[in-house]
Amino acid sequence: MPTKIKNLRWYVAAMLMAVTCINYLDRQSLAVAQTELERLFHMTNTDYGTIGFAFLLAYGIMHPFMGRIIDWMTTRRGLALAVSFWSLINMCHALAGSVFSFAAFRAMLGVGEAGNFPGAAKAVAEWFPAKERAMATGLFNVGAGLGAAIAPPLVGLLIIHWGWQAAFIGTGLIGFVWVGLWLILYQQPEKHPRLSPNELHYIRSGQIDEREKQESVRKGIWKEALQRKELWALVLARLLSDPVWLFYTLWLPKYFKTARGFDIKQIAMFVWIPFVAADLGSIAGGAISAWFVKRGYDVIKARKIALCISACMMPMAIPAVFVDNWLLALLFVSIPTFGHQSWAASILTLPADLFPKRMVASVYGMSGTLGILFGAAVQVIVGRVVDMSSYVPVFVAAAFMHPIAASIILAMVKSQASRAAIPQNQSA
Repeated sequence: MPTKIKNLRWYVAAMLMAVTCINYLDRQSLAVAQTELERLFHMTNTDYGTIGFAFLLAYGIMHPFMGRIIDWMTTRRGLALAVSFWSLINMCHALAGSVFSFAAFRAMLGVGEAGNFPGAAKAVAEWFPAKERAMATGLFNVGAGLGAAIAPPLVGLLIIHWGWQAAFIGTGLIGFVWVGLWLILYQQPEKHPRLSPNELHYIRSGQIDEREKQESVRKGIWKEALQRKELWALVLARLLSDPVWLFYTLWLPKYFKTARGFDIKQIAMFVWIPFVAADLGSIAGGAISAWFVKRGYDVIKARKIALCISACMMPMAIPAVFVDNWLLALLFVSIPTFGHQSWAASILTLPADLFPKRMVASVYGMSGTLGILFGAAVQVIVGRVVDMSSYVPVFVAAAFMHPIAASIILAMVKSQASRAAIPQNQSA
């Protein structure tokens, strides 16, 4: 008999963190490399915004479909396919030679990367009891900030030593290593030979009996989800909050180059700092929610409190564009990146709290689509605003999106809507 691995579910969470790190490392390769590419290919801010639009348009359109594909293919095979595809496309960026070709490869990259978060959300729903989901989501979402933090020094070094093409080839190869490890490690809990019976019982005891959730399965997953106001609350909240994070991840290296005079070496040395803060926010967001659950709050109320606390940090973006000292600017930018990823630990967990496991990946994909598509349009708007004016209007607008989104969640998602059975005598 294979040796049982203690706390195997957290190894799964670590693998999800790793793939999210790779996801953001691959998408950030262009954000760092653009400091060289705009010189070689004469890119304007509007051109860069158009390339970002192409990526996010494909990413947003494919979000619900990739979620549905993963529900159909299973988490193990669906994520392996998505990561293999986007890693190959990322390497193909080395063949690009114009704004159009970069936009085309970015669009294909978006198709593959759309599978990451729906697949990770489904894996969390399969492997974690409800009271641990926010912590597990926060852990895998650490990968977003970690990948964005690794990108400036890693991509910068690759470009300095081997040229801009190495930025895409080197980062793309990492994804294939992850796929091999994933196929070795991941199985459904009931089928995993290294999962102990005690841990399986612990996982399942904190989840809803799926037989209680089959009453409307004949309607179809999408039709069923569209009839529930909780889905629309998630859609509206992400419509407002997702573009803010997309702005930070895609534009911060360029902001510090354009507005603060950074070169490629300074970007490599310092622009990782806001994304390390984002990682700490991911951990903090899961811990805040778990802390309130442990003290007797129901799951949905705990998520709401965590979301409101996180949203209060976002207006600190405004001083970043007004201070003269670039170190202070880094500090003020780091507070909202911390806040957003703290926010994400709860908002990304809500689909698993509010919907059956058979629907989680699909609901996650649907709820994220409009946020991503609006974020795609924002990239073009940001490019034009910066070309015509400055970064000030963009930072000011970004400061208020999360508080509005939190108000929508408070109004539309009722605490009693929670479907998670949380034994009050168990710790979070």
